[in-house]
Amino acid sequence: MHSDDPFDWERHEQELAEDGPTLVDSPEAQQPTKLATTVRRGERRPILPAWLRSRAELTYTIRWSLGYTAHVAAYHAVRTPKYAGKLAIRAPRGLLKTLGGFGRWLLDLEGEAVRQATVRTEDAEAYLKLSRQRDRRVRWRGIVALFLVAALIVGARVLAVGPEWWRWCALALAVVVFGAAGAPADRPLLDTAVVAPRVAALTSDVVIRALSVLAVAGINQALARNPKAIGFPAPITRDGPGWRADVDLPPGVTVGEVMDRRDKLASGLGRPLGCVWPEGNADVSPSRLVLWVGDEPMAASRQPAWPLLKASTVDMAKPFPFGTDPRGRIVHMELPYTNVLIGSIPGYGKTAAIQLPMLVAALDPHAELWAYEFKGTGGLDPLAKVCTRYASGADDDTAEAGLIALRELRTECQKRAAIIKKLPKDVCPDNKVTPELARRIKGLHWLVAGLDECQELFAHPEFGKEAGELAEKIIKLGRALGVILLLATQRPDAKSLPTGVSANVGTRYCLRVMGQLENDMVLGTSSYRNGIRATMFAKKDKGVGYLVGAADEAQIVRTFYLDGPTVEKLAARAYAARESAGTLTVRPEPESAARRETLLEDTLSVIRTDEPKLWMETLIERLGGLRPEVYRELTRDQLGAALKPYGINTTQVWGTDPTTGKGANRRGIERAALAEAVADRNRRRGDQAA
Repeated sequence: MHSDDPFDWERHEQELAEDGPTLVDSPEAQQPTKLATTVRRGERRPILPAWLRSRAELTYTIRWSLGYTAHVAAYHAVRTPKYAGKLAIRAPRGLLKTLGGFGRWLLDLEGEAVRQATVRTEDAEAYLKLSRQRDRRVRWRGIVALFLVAALIVGARVLAVGPEWWRWCALALAVVVFGAAGAPADRPLLDTAVVAPRVAALTSDVVIRALSVLAVAGINQALARNPKAIGFPAPITRDGPGWRADVDLPPGVTVGEVMDRRDKLASGLGRPLGCVWPEGNADVSPSRLVLWVGDEPMAASRQPAWPLLKASTVDMAKPFPFGTDPRGRIVHMELPYTNVLIGSIPGYGKTAAIQLPMLVAALDPHAELWAYEFKGTGGLDPLAKVCTRYASGADDDTAEAGLIALRELRTECQKRAAIIKKLPKDVCPDNKVTPELARRIKGLHWLVAGLDECQELFAHPEFGKEAGELAEKIIKLGRALGVILLLATQRPDAKSLPTGVSANVGTRYCLRVMGQLENDMVLGTSSYRNGIRATMFAKKDKGVGYLVGAADEAQIVRTFYLDGPTVEKLAARAYAARESAGTLTVRPEPESAARRETLLEDTLSVIRTDEPKLWMETLIERLGGLRPEVYRELTRDQLGAALKPYGINTTQVWGTDPTTGKGANRRGIERAALAEAVADRNRRRGDQAA
């Protein structure tokens, strides 16, 4: 490559030699950022502590303080006679001890040992000096003693001529004073009203020792090279009923590797497993570990009562208390503009968790609640009285009722979208249901539908596929339309929980699961890799899970537990509130068994053999004539939806309109598809009977 102005390498090398080599890690490059920039980017700590910023936590703290004070006061009040007896027994010893101390003070006996030492050393000058000092002290103290004796004599004369209760008060005061003075050092007067647990302080040495026994290669290699390879960006402090340590793991070590060994970490710390809660802080680094060690296991600690336990009504648009975190702080959840997915293995609190948002919806008299429980144990039965739609069972009828409900929710979303589209922009600027619109506009109220054990519906051989498709559409559209879907499942896999459903839910709560797949199905893709692992929960951690979507960071939450009678009381209160507000809805009767059992046969019977296809309008007219009591209110959409699970889809059918005599294309069904569906169902029933 040629140039008219070639670079002068010799001159460049000469300048480098004169100026010296350029350092890669130069002091100028390593200078800290200017103070103004660092302060501007720094994290501002809250002025008030968390318990003062939350009304619920402040109320709980005040209630706890008052309860603690009342307990201590009552405890000691009951033992007042015991304390009085101990004081009376110890008073003579205290009197002698007081007189002996007064005599030693008066005669300056505390300096006698020093004076005797000067006598033994025969230091006459020092002895004379000490003697003169003692004489001055005794002379001054004698004068003070005379005044004290005179005061006692005057006090005794006053008590002698005064009322009798004065003498009793003086005697009681003397017993208290001399009894306290005569108390042995190892036997205090008052008993202990509250025994505080003794927990060793968490120190950096303890944390490093615990991390070093985890058998994580990156940690062990880093500590072998540098004992200070594990850093602490902030002091270890008390945080609620426990200790918090912010730890920087060695380069290349992630928080997930520590969380996988939570049991070993607890062993290294010498604490119960339920006390040790490692978390990540991905905003700082994948290696930033936030370790919280509680004074007692989370599942065994006393949890405050649900703050809404005594509420007569609730505004569903506001965040509600869902549970507490390991530090005992209340964790809130929101219902508007989100859907909720709850998952775990059986027996760890799914139904108790889904009951809380459903109770919040029930206690809002302007919200509508639907509930479907597909396990058949009646876990949601207490809420049935306030539900517009309710079904419970592990049979096909309940599954079909759930499918019909999803269809109607889909239709409801379409109706609401049409209402919102017609509203003026100044009333609905964001094209979504707001708390104001939910109260003011008819048809835009909050609608909450809870499906417990939803895997029984989504995995159903006939209804599952359509149910999954409908649920996905409702989740995507209903968020802005005031339609909220709550799902709880004990089998979070691809078959039982459609991917389209799990991928679009905004709020997720995962209790104990056994594998990475189940974890990510509930909490979201890559959650396990990012250290959010519900697999770390142990058998004792019932009701404890990871909550994702309710805050910026994933939270470990222990849900509030409400037993059956408590839920019954809250449901009764919700019923009364709805009755008072005039919003109590009568639950429609379930679709008649005759209609479900004979629909295929009835439809086939009204189509003549010479009619290969028939319009839906004609079918409805003929069905109404066949069974008026069953099909009187049947619509075209309802008939099409009822036939779809059997594989019968509507198609374009050419026919002649009897009113006009002209040909037209309309939606209809084929007789051959209907006959095949009847034969297939009868064949399955025969196989089951065999």
